[in-house]
Amino acid sequence: MKKNTGQGFNLAFIILLSLLFLSAYSLGEERNAIVLKIDGVINPVSAEYILNGIREASVSNAEFLIIQLDTPGGLDTSMRLIIKEMMASNIPTVVYVSPSGSRAASAGTFITIAAHIAAMAPGTNIGAAHPVSMGGRMDREMSKKVENDAAAYIISLAKKRGRNESWAEKAVRKSVSISEDEAKKEHVIDIVAENINSLLKEIHGRKVEVVSGEKVIHTEGIKLRYIEMTLRQRILDALSNPNIAYILMILGFYGLFFELSNPGAILPGVVGAISLILAFYSLQALPVNYAGLLLILLGIIMFILEIKVVSYGALTLGGLISLILGSMMLIESPAPYMKISLYLILPSAAATATFFFFLVGAGVKAQRKKPTTGKEGLIGETGFAKSDIIGSAGHPREGKVFVHGELWDAYSSEDIIKSGSEVVVTGVEGLKLIVKAKTV
Repeated sequence: MKKNTGQGFNLAFIILLSLLFLSAYSLGEERNAIVLKIDGVINPVSAEYILNGIREASVSNAEFLIIQLDTPGGLDTSMRLIIKEMMASNIPTVVYVSPSGSRAASAGTFITIAAHIAAMAPGTNIGAAHPVSMGGRMDREMSKKVENDAAAYIISLAKKRGRNESWAEKAVRKSVSISEDEAKKEHVIDIVAENINSLLKEIHGRKVEVVSGEKVIHTEGIKLRYIEMTLRQRILDALSNPNIAYILMILGFYGLFFELSNPGAILPGVVGAISLILAFYSLQALPVNYAGLLLILLGIIMFILEIKVVSYGALTLGGLISLILGSMMLIESPAPYMKISLYLILPSAAATATFFFFLVGAGVKAQRKKPTTGKEGLIGETGFAKSDIIGSAGHPREGKVFVHGELWDAYSSEDIIKSGSEVVVTGVEGLKLIVKAKTV
């Protein structure tokens, strides 16, 4: 009996120690929430950043994830990747359109509606989610199919999150856009919050439906952990800018031209090749019009031909027109954030035309100019005979001439060249000049 009592005491003691250990662990464990910031176009890089953030929130067992959003829109494929990851996660996602002046347009509208909790700051707007072509023009039938697909998708998202399905469809089909107050009134979003702290107070105690079931969000004592884009992601995100892509493409053409013009220079070729590869990386995420790209190539070819063919400026003018038109056509999208700035196109075209017309042209003229040194530089030069040079056909006689500031041995096949007469050099034979009398 005593033995059993002792065993029971030991078991109770072990259980008590285990409970104390677990309690201490729970108290020491820090509750956190992850915050991501998107300020720009939704592209493969921003999608990677958000997907990594959602996975990190899952691994670290975060209470929830906040995506602070300000976007004009972006790629449909990137947007769908983000939404799929949000839907499949056990971590509640809060999309907060912030700060004031921000927007959740186009792809941003879909992402906001797909969030477990949608919030906006004062002075923000949401909507204008009509799909646009991302690579060549769509005919009416294809455009209708894409629109119907996008409308069905956003309606399903709104239904899943209990939001206004009718307005969501209008945002796609009619590109409607509304302010934060209207969005709250129309049940498009859940909260209007002045800042992050206000947002945390508003979402405390809210119930959301995640994959594993219902979850209550607790924000008291929560620690926010901000995750920034890595250096690699920031660089690739910057490269996705159409203006950066255009600059890289022009630099790439310059570099390859210099390398081909001066084989062995190495540096221009390396810089040009790297620039072109980076430009192609950027362009693959943009709605490129290949007719515009061909016009740019044609313009560059015309500039190169200008320095080899006498066209009296016709090729330069044609190249300038081709480059400007091609640059304006290169990115085909009604979305302003997808277009190349005209303030970049015009200076680039002018600088290219000036470079080829004046600088390269001057270099070629200098190469074609008559040599001024060596044997070739002496031919055609004038001087004075320092002694009589008397010769006859087949029997030239040597004398002395003063040419180019130097005294030379010279001979002539002419009958006679008197001392002091002006002479013209007609050839060079070893260290002797062949001259003739200068005629007026």
